[in-house]
Amino acid sequence: MFENTLKTKLQAGKKTVGAWAQLASPFTAEIMSSAGFDWLMLDHEHAPGDFLNLISQIQAMKGTNCTPLVRASWNDFVAIKRILDAGAHGILIPYVNTRAEAELAVKACKYPMEGIRGVAASPRAVGYGQNSGNYLQRANSQILILIAVETPEAVSNLDEILQVQGLDGIFIGPMDLASSMGYLGNPAQSEVQAEIKKIEEKVIASGKILVTTTNTWEQAQKLFERGYQMLMLMADGITLSTLATQKVKQFRDAYPDG
Repeated sequence: MFENTLKTKLQAGKKTVGAWAQLASPFTAEIMSSAGFDWLMLDHEHAPGDFLNLISQIQAMKGTNCTPLVRASWNDFVAIKRILDAGAHGILIPYVNTRAEAELAVKACKYPMEGIRGVAASPRAVGYGQNSGNYLQRANSQILILIAVETPEAVSNLDEILQVQGLDGIFIGPMDLASSMGYLGNPAQSEVQAEIKKIEEKVIASGKILVTTTNTWEQAQKLFERGYQMLMLMADGITLSTLATQKVKQFRDAYPDG
């Protein structure tokens, strides 16, 4: 039977770790999923990949215990439909600011009568016509639905957003939230941190899943203790760039003349 093992863990209250996959590469998806992450967030908002890249990434994860999630480019039911048909077990929808937008996001992820997701037997997720694991009957309950809260408007509407049936969790986007508050790329500002704390308290009280990204293991531990259940510990592009820069600097410092 089609079962989203990540969603099962989260419903049991377990903590999970994931990573951004932003290079649109099946190779990094294969490496990170084989490393033992609970899930990967394959990025379609800020990454260059298309739907064929996405399928290749998900195929590269097959055979591991890592759940494929995708950040959509927008709250667009056509894009969401194609992401889910490719075989994603969950979706993160960015820039959701109102209850109505959250309801639209949920409906886009669910088949009728709970939603408006188009039904077809042919896509990869459904087993190319085989309805593998009774996917059509089980997808509505098994797909993990997350939305991003990343503006003051979304924070002000959070109480209503959290009442939306079928919404599993909230992703706090610290960079976008800071920038929308006038602190471009600087979530460390006290005003931003105060808004983040407000979001955390409301989401945890609601019983929904709390998700964000982290920079260090020390930060991740603090957030897990605060009540987060899903944390990104790394991103393939950023981590590779940081490591490459460090290695070159070590060489230049040791041998400045080459």
